[in-house]
Amino acid sequence: MAHDSMTRPGRHIDSDHPSIVAFARSTTAGIGDDKDKAISLYLAVRDRLRYDPYNIDHTEGGFRASRCLASGRGFCITKAAVLAAAARAVFIPARVGYADVRNHLTSPRLEAMMKTDLFVFHGYAEMFLGGRWVKATPAFNLTLCAKAGIEPLEFDGVNDSIFHPFDASGRQHMEYVRDRGTYEDVPRDEILAAWRAVYPPETGWGIPLEGDAVELSHDFEKDVAARAPVRTP
Repeated sequence: MAHDSMTRPGRHIDSDHPSIVAFARSTTAGIGDDKDKAISLYLAVRDRLRYDPYNIDHTEGGFRASRCLASGRGFCITKAAVLAAAARAVFIPARVGYADVRNHLTSPRLEAMMKTDLFVFHGYAEMFLGGRWVKATPAFNLTLCAKAGIEPLEFDGVNDSIFHPFDASGRQHMEYVRDRGTYEDVPRDEILAAWRAVYPPETGWGIPLEGDAVELSHDFEKDVAARAPVRTP
């Protein structure tokens, strides 16, 4: 079949893992159309898995979709892997893509940790629907968007779903600065090499050690909410 390699399980997009299969099947139960299945999967990954950039596991297992699903939280790279894996589990061709972005609404704590507002290898998923590849970005869950004053990204299975350049208050939000291309599986080694080149070693992102994670006992949603503008009636 077309795009056969994009329906098979990978090392990190482990679409044959029992938890991924169960998640995908339960989420799409009773849905016959691939587009509607993709929308249902997108919303489930976006909102059931909490966005958490304070806990990055650099290990081989830490980049797997099944690990992210089990933890109930992840960041853009791992949440995109979950969406791609779940799509493959219901026979929708899927892959992952990356871009470097400037996040103008990051939390002060995360910006201080990273020493920059540049997110290298921001991840998203692509699914083959209606004869074309469609981008889907399930990173920011609904509750985070509400607290941050950001319009949640929707996905209709037809149009690309990528970050808005401005938030609901008109502040600059996300700027795409470099396209990293698409991959059949998460390019962990390439991602870690890019992080080493960009982020200072003391952040934990710069020179991750096998078995280590960047883990802070803080609430990202609470930090972002504290920075969000006060809304007037």
